[in-house]
Amino acid sequence: MSSKLRLGVNIDHVATVRNARGGVAPDPARAAALAQAAGADGITAHLREDRRHISDDDMKKLREHIDIPLNFEMAATDEMLAIALETKPHAVCLVPEKREERTTEGGLDVAGGHNHLKRFVSELGDAGIRVSLFIEASKEQLDAAKSLGAPVVEIHTGAYCDAQTEDDRNRELQRIGKAVAYGSAIGLEIHAGHGLNYDTVKPIAAIPAIAELNIGHFLIGEAIFVGLEAAIGKMRRLMDEARGLETGAK
Repeated sequence: MSSKLRLGVNIDHVATVRNARGGVAPDPARAAALAQAAGADGITAHLREDRRHISDDDMKKLREHIDIPLNFEMAATDEMLAIALETKPHAVCLVPEKREERTTEGGLDVAGGHNHLKRFVSELGDAGIRVSLFIEASKEQLDAAKSLGAPVVEIHTGAYCDAQTEDDRNRELQRIGKAVAYGSAIGLEIHAGHGLNYDTVKPIAAIPAIAELNIGHFLIGEAIFVGLEAAIGKMRRLMDEARGLETGAK
C-alpha cells in the first residue's frame, strides 16, 4: 500500500460561522486558500437550496481563486444544474437533500431515482464536469451508479463514524470495505466521507482502493482551537500513516 490518498476539505461551515452574524467574515474563499496552502488536494462546497451556509457568490469566488479542484456538492435540481453548468467546477457530487436536516442524512438512492438522475449525470458529463454520486455502501447503489455512467462514487461513512460500540464500528468498516472492493472492481473511482475525524480516519484511509476522502465539519471545528493549517496537517499525516507513506506533516 503506497498510493497517496487525496484529501478534499469541505469549507461549508466557515460560511455557517459567517452567516450566524451576517457580513463577510470569515470568508470561505480565504479558508479555501489556506486549506490549499496546508496541503489539501481539493476543496468541497455544498450549495444548499436554502443557502444556509455557502452562497452563490461563494461558489463564484471559489472557482476563481483556488488552483486545486473544486468539488460542488448539490441536490439534483434544475436550479443547481444551471448553477453548476455556469460555474463549471472540476467535479459535482450529487447528494440527497432535505430542508429540515442539519447535515446530509445517508446516501442518495441512485437505484430508486435512476430515471431522474440520468439527465443530470449526462448533462454534467457532457459539460466536462466529473460526476460523483454520494451513496451508501451497497452493491445495489454501486451497480446503479455504474449503469448511469457516473465515473465516481463517494461512500457515506456516517454510520461507521457514529457507531457506539467497537463491534458496530467494525461491522460498518467491513461493509464499507466490501463495497469499496466491489465498486473498484466494476470500474468506479471510490471516494469516502462524512463524519470522519482523527479517531476514525485511519481505518478508512487504509482501504487501498479509496482514492479520496472529503472531510469538513471536524476540520473547521478543530481549526478554532489549533488553526486550519495545523488541523489539516494532522489529518494529512494520519492519512499518510494509514497508507504507509513517509510524511513531513506535523
